[in-house]
Amino acid sequence: MFTVAIVADQPISRAGVEKLAAEDAGMRVVAAVGSVDELPAPSASYDVVVLNLSYINDSAIDTVAKVATVGRPLVSSAWEGSPTLLTTIRAGARGCISRFAEQREVLEAMRVIVRGGLYLCPRTVDQFQVELADRGDEDQNGLAPREIETLRWIASGFTHRQIATRMGLSQTTVNTYAKRIRAKLKVSNKAELTRMAIELGHLSGKARRTRSAA
Repeated sequence: MFTVAIVADQPISRAGVEKLAAEDAGMRVVAAVGSVDELPAPSASYDVVVLNLSYINDSAIDTVAKVATVGRPLVSSAWEGSPTLLTTIRAGARGCISRFAEQREVLEAMRVIVRGGLYLCPRTVDQFQVELADRGDEDQNGLAPREIETLRWIASGFTHRQIATRMGLSQTTVNTYAKRIRAKLKVSNKAELTRMAIELGHLSGKARRTRSAA
């Protein structure tokens, strides 16, 4: 029998996972709480910590890393934008599932993690493969392709709202990209971003022409 802790801020989601785990003879739910801070300090690490996150952002990544110190995190989220699945795994997650995953997938994920494996539900596999491919295309400053694209639009004079429309993303995601770009390039404002884009060769003629025609 292995121990399961559940962290979900929505009571219905928390109750659903708790019921699912309780019905499996090989699992014992030892904690079901609304936040990581409510988790009781375990005498030994939890075998699995099911972590339900509405969305992934930098704060959520910090939460995953914190949970990883007391158990093996199984992260459930929508997986839209950035940070990515790969970033979440690097923070310590042992499994990533879509919040729309079937019950059997959640159970399988917990069993795989307990056996020492890494689990990705079918809904996330394609995205993860794309992320791995993108890593191979990063430039020397660690910018992923979508971050480079965002940098080009910013340097060409577009607002975050306009960039979101052109890239088919939410403005929140573009804001996050911009924040990560500034951190990676160690700059603090738009003027410095534009200068770096030119120096790195990312301010393409195509982006400039598009701005002029807008």
